[in-house]
Amino acid sequence: MNWDRLRVFHAVAEAGSFTRAGDLLHLSQPAVSRQVAALEESLAVVLFHRHSRGLILTEQGETLYATTRDVYAKLAMTEANLSGGRDRPEGPLTISTTNAFGTIWLTPRLRAFNQLYPGIDLKLKTSDDTLDLAMREADVAIRMGTPTQPDLIQRHLMTVHSHIYAAPSYLEEFGPIESADDLLTQRLIVYGEGPLSAIASPNWLLRRSGEAESRHRVVLEANNIYCILRAVESGLGISALPDYVARERPNLRQILPDLQGPSFDAYLVYAEELRHTKRIGVFRDFLLSQIAAWKY
Repeated sequence: MNWDRLRVFHAVAEAGSFTRAGDLLHLSQPAVSRQVAALEESLAVVLFHRHSRGLILTEQGETLYATTRDVYAKLAMTEANLSGGRDRPEGPLTISTTNAFGTIWLTPRLRAFNQLYPGIDLKLKTSDDTLDLAMREADVAIRMGTPTQPDLIQRHLMTVHSHIYAAPSYLEEFGPIESADDLLTQRLIVYGEGPLSAIASPNWLLRRSGEAESRHRVVLEANNIYCILRAVESGLGISALPDYVARERPNLRQILPDLQGPSFDAYLVYAEELRHTKRIGVFRDFLLSQIAAWKY
């Protein structure tokens, strides 16, 4: 197969249209279309269904796209290994982590990392869904809970604990909260259905305050920890929050510190092929140093 045509085909499959692929490749739309048509003719198959709203891969097109995607992933891995062997860490580093950890804890610390390693180009992807590191959707990931993806290097970062938090304005209006019995009359903010439910049992507060009786006292259910944090800060109610979230907000008050929810472990993970990449190593060491300082 002609490599130039495969390169154009891959770009079209990624972009979903000849025009967008042409913009990425700095080629005209007709030139892109001709390259794909020539590839289809040489293979004697149809690779795309054309319609007014764009392009859809055929079954044969999906098969070829899976191959080109693997090739590009391996090329990206090779590039990372080659550039990672330089004396000074530099080049791209894509980090994947959850919305809450990435937004609240990690982002404010990235300036310090950039000052230490200005040659590393950071990209942060926050999502509560798990990205596929084997397919190079990210270089490293900070995962909440034990990683399940095989063939990854795993480095334990910390054990995440959760406690009950409230805003001073809430405590002035509805407090004080001095015992577990006081939870029976409080306004509760709880976590809705989402990926966190599988690892953290975030609604343990409901059980501690009598779930059957407390559901009617739920003033907000949200499936995003940052939304819950902002609601607690506003004085809407109390909630169970991971300590790494709440401790970043000195305006919040931890209540009933002896009551603690289920804990889970956080890990840094990356592909085996990147074990000796300097960008990965310095980011790992930076994370560990930041976590050690944060704990105290």
